[in-house]
Amino acid sequence: MSPRHKRLSNDSCPAVREILSRVGDKWSVLIVAMLGDGSKRFSELRRSIDGISQRMLTLTLRGLQRDGLVTRVVTPTIPPRVDYELTPLARTLLKPVMALALWAELNRDSIRRAQEHYDRNSRRLADREAPRSARAK
Repeated sequence: MSPRHKRLSNDSCPAVREILSRVGDKWSVLIVAMLGDGSKRFSELRRSIDGISQRMLTLTLRGLQRDGLVTRVVTPTIPPRVDYELTPLARTLLKPVMALALWAELNRDSIRRAQEHYDRNSRRLADREAPRSARAK
């Protein structure tokens, strides 16, 4: 590691792992990024996050709320309006989350090519290691 990077002590690893399991899961990252633009209704989030179920969105928002990263504001109308927004603590998370999202976008093609290369080589290796009778099929 370079001098700029601090090593994690064994004592801090469980806490870091626990926090990263929340803020590092794919749905939490997407929700934090979406809320970075401002408060959103549940339905707006659901429409904007491709592939997330209503249940998973609910569970993830509750977890983020429990961790102090999202606030839930209910406006007593008919039907009730529920808005979610980032807390000041979560706003400090936006910069690294958006940096990670940008990195993923910039490197998506390179990673896809590396995966394809790996998969091709893995198949070739598997074919060479397969018994002759399996190859003849």
